[in-house]
Amino acid sequence: MSKILTFFLTVSLLVVFFAAPVSAKKKKILVFSKTAGFHHSSIKVGVAAIQKLGLINKFEVDTTIDAKKFTPKNLKQYAAVVFLNTTGDVLNDEQQTAFEKYIKNGGGYVGVHAATDTEFDWPWYGKLAGAWFVNHPKVQVATLNVVNRNTISTKHLPENWIKKDEWYNFKDINKDIKVLITIDESSYQGGKNAPQHPMSWYHDFDGGRSFVTALGHVEESYSDPLFLQHLLGGIQYAMGIKKME
Repeated sequence: MSKILTFFLTVSLLVVFFAAPVSAKKKKILVFSKTAGFHHSSIKVGVAAIQKLGLINKFEVDTTIDAKKFTPKNLKQYAAVVFLNTTGDVLNDEQQTAFEKYIKNGGGYVGVHAATDTEFDWPWYGKLAGAWFVNHPKVQVATLNVVNRNTISTKHLPENWIKKDEWYNFKDINKDIKVLITIDESSYQGGKNAPQHPMSWYHDFDGGRSFVTALGHVEESYSDPLFLQHLLGGIQYAMGIKKME
């Protein structure tokens, strides 16, 4: 009996050993959309669109506007956290510390549109996001230049992407970001970051991964297949389940 018991114990241990890496891979994200400033009407459709992306691409999506979810224990379950049109001061000091630790432990960050209009008194966040919002002209059509089409977030896009959105001007642009998309300031009125005006970028930062798209103000974006694939690629990179390029 002891030999039989030993055999089954050995088999069980082997099953656990080989299954562990698969089960340990976190395939869940948190979409955070708390606002302490302007509240975008597109948040609701944005949340629904990301939930649908998760359903199709087999990752779970939790959503919240509750900053109390930013604890070391809770964040640990997520492969990435999406700041979806957050604005203003949305996390207290303790929550900021928890998020910094999460990124330093290999977590992922996705910033959508107004995520750069968030936490101006938190220098670390500004470096993670890669830039801070300054202002914007009226919503209008402009031409985007996809300067890197070799990534999972941009390979499906046309080289010149004509789109309607709210085009942010930025300050404190992190020199280490890898720019994916720029905007042609001659194609619209109100641009102030020439000659290189970034609209989407990514970078490895402080142990984790960061992807930002400044698109996503208008509700129509969240039913636009080109934008959704662009956003999905960024999420998958931030989750660590796919390489950007």
